[in-house]
Amino acid sequence: MSVTIKSEREIGLMREAGKILAKTHKELANALKPGMSTWDIDHIGEEIIRSYGCIPSFKNYMGYPASICVSVNSEVVHGIPSKKRILVDGDIVSLDAGVIYKGYHSDAARTHAIGEVSLEAKKLIEVTKQSFFEGIKFAKEGYHLNDISRAIGRYAENFGYGVVRDLVGHGIGRNLHEDPEIPNFSRKRRGVKLQAGMTLAIEPMINEGTFKVVWLGDNWTVVTGDGKLSAHYENTVLITKEEPEILSI
Repeated sequence: MSVTIKSEREIGLMREAGKILAKTHKELANALKPGMSTWDIDHIGEEIIRSYGCIPSFKNYMGYPASICVSVNSEVVHGIPSKKRILVDGDIVSLDAGVIYKGYHSDAARTHAIGEVSLEAKKLIEVTKQSFFEGIKFAKEGYHLNDISRAIGRYAENFGYGVVRDLVGHGIGRNLHEDPEIPNFSRKRRGVKLQAGMTLAIEPMINEGTFKVVWLGDNWTVVTGDGKLSAHYENTVLITKEEPEILSI
């Protein structure tokens, strides 16, 4: 495993990438409404990203055909946008997006309610988001990677939710996916010791029911094993000598 420590120049570029990605997510959130297709979301998202002079990280990455991963209800991640998939009142939708700015990536995800959703759906979205913030309490120099993972998993499991194990967060920088892998659940080994200059994409993926997931026939879309809801929250985070800096918020 080789975890890169970013230079001040690299951090500056990633900071700018993160600002642009945060703006993209805010603009997408404002555009969401019942009756739009998941293809519409992708089309709008790509236009926003390119309007800032960036390249969508996901477009054609390992064959993925879109710029925004749009995952609805029981879809955990990597939903492929479609003109046939129409959002309706009561849906929840996870938007995972990345940008490349001058050769450096930022990666972030948000789950949104479409219209009026159930109290259970609202709670899942809120707990998933908060589990990220519980995790980054330990995203500081001197802690170990598993400290982050343990905090995320314990918080979500306290609510009876399933913490996805087959998908994890990752390092990020010049490449979209770098070392280390970042689970959202505790493992026996402590993982790497965190150092200032590390940049991590920390991304809780939390299911209403079982932690188990299934890949659909398109080889991209991942769904919950029991058909219940899933939520996703992610940011690109810089480890410093003090408090972590969230680059994509």
